[in-house]
Amino acid sequence: MRAASPFPDMNKKGPLMIDRSRYDENNPLDMHNLQFDIAAQRLDLEPWIAEKIKHPRREFVVRFPLRRDDGRIELLSGYRVQHNTLRGPAKGGLRYHPNVDLNEVRALAGWMTWKCAVVNIPFGGAKGGVTCDPSTMSQHEIERLTRRYIWELSPIIGPDSDIPAPDVNTNPQVMAWIVDTYSVFKGYTCPSVVTGKPIEIGGSLGRLKATSRGAIFTLREAAKVLNIDLASSTAVIQGYGNVGYHAAQLMEELGVKIIAMSDSKGGILSHKGLNSSEAYEHRQRTGSVSDFREADNITNAELLELPCDILVPAALEGAITRENAAKIEAKVIVEGANGPTSPFADDILYDNGSFVIPDILANAGGVTVSYFEWVQNGQKLFWTEEDVYKRLDKIMKTAFQEVYDISARERVNMRTAAYLLGVGRVAKAKRLRGIFP
Repeated sequence: MRAASPFPDMNKKGPLMIDRSRYDENNPLDMHNLQFDIAAQRLDLEPWIAEKIKHPRREFVVRFPLRRDDGRIELLSGYRVQHNTLRGPAKGGLRYHPNVDLNEVRALAGWMTWKCAVVNIPFGGAKGGVTCDPSTMSQHEIERLTRRYIWELSPIIGPDSDIPAPDVNTNPQVMAWIVDTYSVFKGYTCPSVVTGKPIEIGGSLGRLKATSRGAIFTLREAAKVLNIDLASSTAVIQGYGNVGYHAAQLMEELGVKIIAMSDSKGGILSHKGLNSSEAYEHRQRTGSVSDFREADNITNAELLELPCDILVPAALEGAITRENAAKIEAKVIVEGANGPTSPFADDILYDNGSFVIPDILANAGGVTVSYFEWVQNGQKLFWTEEDVYKRLDKIMKTAFQEVYDISARERVNMRTAAYLLGVGRVAKAKRLRGIFP
């Protein structure tokens, strides 16, 4: 059941107080909606525009069978939410995870809308997922799952309407299966239906590290305005998958010392510093970073509260809440994950002097290079890796400066500033496009 609107009079414009007690900190959709409501009221949006762009445009829920390797048939639930298409085709990843549900996908789709608007690329937001545990599945089962799920989604996705990409527990190989399945459905090869696919079938150079590289570009800009010497800084990373690992590598190149990292099974700490590649190889070999040589095992909760200069939450949403925010000592928090910090925690972190680079800015490098891949597919002309990173650097630097300027001018935290920028752009698009008929 949808919560009561904070904009009850659809024709009366004017700021209203937000009752934060109505929002559940453990519900990602509530957190998305609260972040939006804060920005919408500061922007003094027309209530009908606020309500229109806050909620998803279209939701697609499917139930489909998966044949397991032993012959058993299992019914799975899948979702695709197209949050907004005012500024271009819907864009967003697909995740396979046991906790996937419609509310989570709604929130993630909304965050994609604002993310694309913050970096000013011509996409709207979408997200999708299947409720499953891929760690219990063979590669053949994941392929069958992917092909059946995409067959169900094939009427609503496409290069000019909705373009999926990798997310939690999906990767370039999964994108390759999607290209093949969708191409069979259409009757011709269509690589531009997804981004994040292998180079050999139309992927872009630089896409694998794009989310991490974009995050480190924003960290570099933050270090400039905060007068932080990265070469003498320490970092802690929660979530040591693709984003966390490549972020660690890129920070090491800047001289940052990685002192702790974690995955879903636990974390490790070494004040002497950890070698990112060796820790990743250990994780690939054993299934976790835990028990890495010359490091102490710690919990994820302990990791977040470690004294450090830089904290990179790169796991799932909901990591930093009002319960632990006061214990976080990081000077800069670079959000590699989507929705890792609640608005309640934001207030505490801001009051305590932590500088948060919010998800819709910090991890926008992935969707930005996805946009580059989509453009290259359309042009049938591919760029060098150097060109990709040069263009990404320019976009991330511009977006950071725009958000930072709003933060300073309006005296708000960086997340609210990013929402003022992103929501404002989407609202303007709606205002210009109007109502049909």
